Amino acid sequence: MRQLPTPSPAEAADWTHRELGDLAFGDWHDPGMRGGQTSADAALAAFSVVGYAARRNEVWPAARRGSSGLSPYIRHGLLSLPAVWQAVAGGPARDVEKFHDELLWQEYARHLYARLGGATRRSLRFSVPEHDDGPAGPGAGRPWSGEEACLREAREELSTRGWLTNQQRMWLASHWSVRSGLGWREGEDLFFRQLLDGSRAANRLGWQWTIGALTGKQYGFSRWQVEKRAPGLCAACPLERRCPIQQWPPEEPLPPRVSVDPRIRRDDDLATTAGPVQPEQRGRPEAVWLTAESLGDEDPAMLANPDLPAVFVFDEVLLTRLRLAPMRLLFLAECLADLAQRRTLEVWRGDPVAVLADRAVATTFTPVPGWRSRALRVGPVEIHPWRWLRRPHPGPLTSFTAWSRSAASRA
Repeated sequence: MRQLPTPSPAEAADWTHRELGDLAFGDWHDPGMRGGQTSADAALAAFSVVGYAARRNEVWPAARRGSSGLSPYIRHGLLSLPAVWQAVAGGPARDVEKFHDELLWQEYARHLYARLGGATRRSLRFSVPEHDDGPAGPGAGRPWSGEEACLREAREELSTRGWLTNQQRMWLASHWSVRSGLGWREGEDLFFRQLLDGSRAANRLGWQWTIGALTGKQYGFSRWQVEKRAPGLCAACPLERRCPIQQWPPEEPLPPRVSVDPRIRRDDDLATTAGPVQPEQRGRPEAVWLTAESLGDEDPAMLANPDLPAVFVFDEVLLTRLRLAPMRLLFLAECLADLAQRRTLEVWRGDPVAVLADRAVATTFTPVPGWRSRALRVGPVEIHPWRWLRRPHPGPLTSFTAWSRSAASRA
């Protein structure tokens, strides 16, 4: 078991380097965005939805941005989608509607990943290049290494802050795959390793959308978007007079449709996808098992068992394979250090199944394949429902529109 630091950024960084440094990959940076429930609550309280619809896509200078910056806290369960949805409910109707749409997109991504799992690593509806050279492959970093100010700014924010606006994500993803013709799965892995909000659900869906694997239409990135969303940035670019992205990338013919996984049209195992509606209990727990998807004070299993210690395990095998950037591990360490101020918390490093062997644990259902496979072996005696914004339904996930219509009819 590992002794946690205090929630001091310096102590958390020293602890992460000492305890987890061999599991990290890349340079060490302080992202500036602090992990933990305390920071999540402060960020939500400080966010104003007023003006969101008009400013959410602004990129540069940073003062123009309207993005909430809440996504890392949502991704790790410090803020649930229902709680964030409700927090902005009293704002201007147009801004609230646009912000709610973004939360619904996050929920759609979770539904898709919960139902299809690893199948989301393949093109879902239309055929696109899928070669995967791996993280050390020939394309690693090359399309983003030029002098273009728009790409340089985004690349530096990705590698040093671990967070990007939605526009910057689309710019980098489009330049990587659509213009440079590199396999999208390698680019998606690069994002996943560095983004503080990196999840296979939202990150992978974003790349699938950019390359046209969902819609058949690629997102083409050119100077026009930069001048609209980052006015003045082109004038400061060394390539301002010889811009390599002046024009749209060549328009490709519509890709052929692929053989669609039947699960994208209908879910015949909704219980596995969505988890329980009510807590399931098969015994008396002695601890609460936490995962990186649910580290907040409002985790249902922790709320139901306020006097039990919580347990978190840094999965050595998984982290060795994922090769996350140090700042992602630092963010997790800060979340745990903050939680330990209010709750008895055990932090381990190793195999979660082995650490939890012979322990009766309560846990919260988590809509990711890795949790399900481990839960089968851990055998929790108490499983609590996931906090869905819209509970999964058995209908089609072929598009966000199809999903949202079906979800609305069942709400």
